[in-house]
Amino acid sequence: MPEFDYILVGGGLQNGLIAAALRARQPSARVALVERDGNLGGNHTWCFHDTDVDEGCLDWLEPFVSHRWSGYRVEFPGFSRTIDGGYSAITSRGLHTVVSLAIRDHQSSRLLLNEEVRSVGRDQVTLSSGESLHGTVVVDGRGLLADEVDHAAGYQKFIGLEIELEGAHDLDRPILMDARVDQSAGYRFFYVLPLSATRLLVEDTYFHQSPSLDVDRVRDEVLDYVTSRGWRTRDVVREEVGVLPMPWSRAGLSRGAAAPLAAGYRGGWFHPGTGYSLPVAVRLAGFVAARPPSELFGPELQRMARRHMSQVTYAHLLNRFLFRWFPPKDRWAIFERFYRLPEATIGHFYALRLTWLDRLRLLLGRPPGGLSLGYRLRHGARE
Repeated sequence: MPEFDYILVGGGLQNGLIAAALRARQPSARVALVERDGNLGGNHTWCFHDTDVDEGCLDWLEPFVSHRWSGYRVEFPGFSRTIDGGYSAITSRGLHTVVSLAIRDHQSSRLLLNEEVRSVGRDQVTLSSGESLHGTVVVDGRGLLADEVDHAAGYQKFIGLEIELEGAHDLDRPILMDARVDQSAGYRFFYVLPLSATRLLVEDTYFHQSPSLDVDRVRDEVLDYVTSRGWRTRDVVREEVGVLPMPWSRAGLSRGAAAPLAAGYRGGWFHPGTGYSLPVAVRLAGFVAARPPSELFGPELQRMARRHMSQVTYAHLLNRFLFRWFPPKDRWAIFERFYRLPEATIGHFYALRLTWLDRLRLLLGRPPGGLSLGYRLRHGARE
């Protein structure tokens, strides 16, 4: 008999969500989670719209939420918009706390921190110590290694500073994109989360062909932006760095529906058009937890993978348009046009659940205001 029903390799967002979903839906499941670091989740902040998440997942996702707002704003040169609807944040610290309790409170489960993995198989995981774990389902959520990244990709890269101000700021909701900054090197915006009356998370974000990131320069740009808004920095509490792939070509889910289950970035279970993984990670976690481990690898998983790949293929097309058709200095117009679309289409895009009508709305429109077939006809492709 296997020691565990589920062995989760890697303690990032995807496997943390799977562990929590299993505890809610299969409370007797024997779960082992293996993480090479001393804490789960790394050093990240993940955000999501209410419309990103199925209602059936909200109960077990709720304990992760550290902040919630009633909507958000976007700012572009000559255009701004407020969009209502729930928007929430999850932190690495919260993920570590929730998942640790979920596993340690179960006497037949194990949380293995500071453990390196030597090999991962269909039903077995071998640790660097030589110990072998046996399970009905193995989920490999370790992320992609550098040599596994498909280089037919752009990148979303950012530096985020959590800043304590000397006084109160004037924000009652996040700013998802403030693009009223220099756009000469490609699409760039600031992302601002109000965490308390005097604390902000401010990220300087670039969509660029290169994954390289000048951390010192971008850090200074964040502090300059804070000053330009009339806020005075008292202390930088925390810093996070991200380089997220935005591929326009990839085989994708060839391993995503077979044992061992390649999850998260490793299996292509993320949103190529944003670089984010939370909406898809929640969806996959809910799917895994909704059926017995012996029934996971079946036709339903194959169908789910095909539906996801259909959305991924279209997102690849959008990325190709963004990075290959448009000069860097003009890319901001794509996103301004996007935020003029109906709220339902915007929500479907972030949730990676675009309908055919949404797809047409994204591509058809007057040039040069965004991704449009008219732009290609007028200017030609930049292959």
